[in-house]
Amino acid sequence: MNRRQRAAGAVVGSAVGDALGAPYEFGPAGAFSERFPPAAGPGGMRAGGGWDVGEATDDTQMAVHLAESLLERGGLDLPDVFARFRRWAADDPKDIGLQTEDVLTNGMPWDLAAAVHFQVNLRAAGNGSLMRAACSAVYFAPAGQAATMDAARRIAALTHGDRAAWEGTAVLHELVRVALAGGDPLGALPATLALVDAEHRERYAAVLAPDWHPGLATETNGAVWPCLGSAVWALRGTSSFPDALRAAVDVGGDTDTVAAVTGALAGARYGFDAIPAHWTEPLHVPLPGGGGRVLRLPELLSLAERLREGPPSR
Repeated sequence: MNRRQRAAGAVVGSAVGDALGAPYEFGPAGAFSERFPPAAGPGGMRAGGGWDVGEATDDTQMAVHLAESLLERGGLDLPDVFARFRRWAADDPKDIGLQTEDVLTNGMPWDLAAAVHFQVNLRAAGNGSLMRAACSAVYFAPAGQAATMDAARRIAALTHGDRAAWEGTAVLHELVRVALAGGDPLGALPATLALVDAEHRERYAAVLAPDWHPGLATETNGAVWPCLGSAVWALRGTSSFPDALRAAVDVGGDTDTVAAVTGALAGARYGFDAIPAHWTEPLHVPLPGGGGRVLRLPELLSLAERLREGPPSR
C-alpha cells in the first residue's frame, strides 16, 4: 500500500468517523451495534442528534480550516489558523465545544486567549485539539518525528492552555506519521511515550497500555486522555477499518470525536480502500466560515493529496 492511500485514509477516515459517530453522541455504550448488529456487516450512516446522514461536525470543520491554512500559507501560521477558527466560530456552527467557544470569542489575541482561559478555569484538557488533528498530522509527517510533535503542540495551544491536551495531540501526530510510513503505530507507543512531557507521561502511559480499556477511564471521553486511549484501544482490539470504527462508536459518550481520532489512525493503517463506500458516499462537510462551501469526498481526497506532500523545503 502506498503513502497516497494511507494519507487519504487518514483524512477521509477521520471525517467518516466523525459523521458516523455524531448521531450517537452522549448516548449509551453499544448503541451502534444495537442498531446495526455486527453479523449484518459494517452498518450504515444515519441521521440523528441534529445531524444529517453523513454530515461531519465541528471536528472535521476545524480540521479543514487548519488544513487550508497550512496549504495556503505554506506552513504553520498560527495567527492565521486562529483567525480562521474565529471566523468559523462566528458563523454559527451547529456544534462547538464550550472551552473552544470561550477561547475563540473572548476577544483576546491568538497568543493569549487559551492561556488566559486556562489560568482562570484551571481546566483545559478537553479533546478539542485532538479531534481536529488528522489533516495536520498528515501534513507534518514528512517533516519527521520532532517537527510533527512540535507542530501538534503549538496548534493545540491555540485553544487549549493545558499541556495535557498538547501532549495527546503530539502523540496522535506521531502515531499517524508512523502509520503513513507503513509502520505499526501500536508498536511505536513506547518510543512515543518517551517523548511526552514528563509531567504527563505516566497518565498517557496508563491509558495507552495494552491492558487498558474504556471501562477503566477516570473521566468522560470528552477529556483528552480517555479519548485518545479509547481510539488506540479500538485500533488494538480490531483488524479492519469498519471494526475499529464500530468499536469506537460503541464506547458511547463523545462518539464523534472518539471515532474521528480512531478513523485517522485506522485510515492511516489500513488505507482509503478499506473504508466502506456506503460510508463515504453520503459524507459531507459543511464549512461555516468558509463561504458556504460544502466539501464532499472528491474535495477531501484532493485535500489529502495536497497535504501528504508536507511543508515546502526551506
